[in-house]
Amino acid sequence: MNYTLLSVDEGLVHSLTLSGSGSIQPAGSSNESANSWMHFDANNPAVAAWLADEGGLNAIAVGALTSEETRPRVLRRGDNLIITLRGVNRRRDAAGDDDGASEDMVSLRIWTNGTRILSARLRQLHATERLVRELESGDGASSIPELLVDWIEYIVDDMADTMTRLEDDVISAESNIDQSDPVLTRQAIIALRKRALMLRRHMAPQREALTRLSNETPSWLEEYHRVRIKDINDRLIRYIEDLDQIRDRAILAQEELAARLADEMNRKTYVFTLVAVLFLPLGFLTGLLGVNIGGLPGLDEPKAFSYLMAFCLIISVALLGYFKWRRWL
Repeated sequence: MNYTLLSVDEGLVHSLTLSGSGSIQPAGSSNESANSWMHFDANNPAVAAWLADEGGLNAIAVGALTSEETRPRVLRRGDNLIITLRGVNRRRDAAGDDDGASEDMVSLRIWTNGTRILSARLRQLHATERLVRELESGDGASSIPELLVDWIEYIVDDMADTMTRLEDDVISAESNIDQSDPVLTRQAIIALRKRALMLRRHMAPQREALTRLSNETPSWLEEYHRVRIKDINDRLIRYIEDLDQIRDRAILAQEELAARLADEMNRKTYVFTLVAVLFLPLGFLTGLLGVNIGGLPGLDEPKAFSYLMAFCLIISVALLGYFKWRRWL
């Protein structure tokens, strides 16, 4: 089913009315219609004025929907809820490539009183598009509370692919410690740690927000919805635990790589030291005999050079035997 896009100074993304049977019908711009969902582009400066003047929201709600502060949180006043969430970027460009890293979290702001939703975004979010597609096909939510819970669930579900990708990357980094260029492997591990830390930085407060939403629910959120929110939060907690595990594995891989590089450097230094020790007495001996002064032994002996080489060979063999005896070789 197609829906009509309205224009609030080009700041309105869509305005939908839930039919009550999982589908939508075209909606007018009236913000008082029941089961309505109006989605805005927070980048447009006209949106804040419309929310305050025609949307009927107070300054706190308007600021929460349009400000640049995107830390996940839940604010409740009576039956009114303000929810700020973040979802992973799963959008792709025309070539099929990600238009941003999946760890680039996209902000979503929602105000609802149980009968209507006013939401705003800075960039497009895959979970939002999924909601609209389901409503268009008639398989969507039948009420505003159900729409809200579905939205939260899709945002958390979208993290599954990112977690799988991180798991694959950390396994690849662990297997490349002995096989690939150490410098490239180290850079890959550092990038992996940064990705995991950035994801966790946004997911941890989101967990707190969902916990508060499941514990301090408005009257229009039924027990079934609260149970679903708790289940969604449990999944989010598991993702956070997986991120901690990925971070720890990346740290261990980085430490192992550093230890292997240090061992390799120590082996090379050890070889250089043995070579230097081996040639030190030989260099001293040849340097001493190379002094251009009278009285040096063997000046008039035709076989003096052969004697010198034989003596050097004996010293070398003796040193090698000593190294072997001391288990330095």
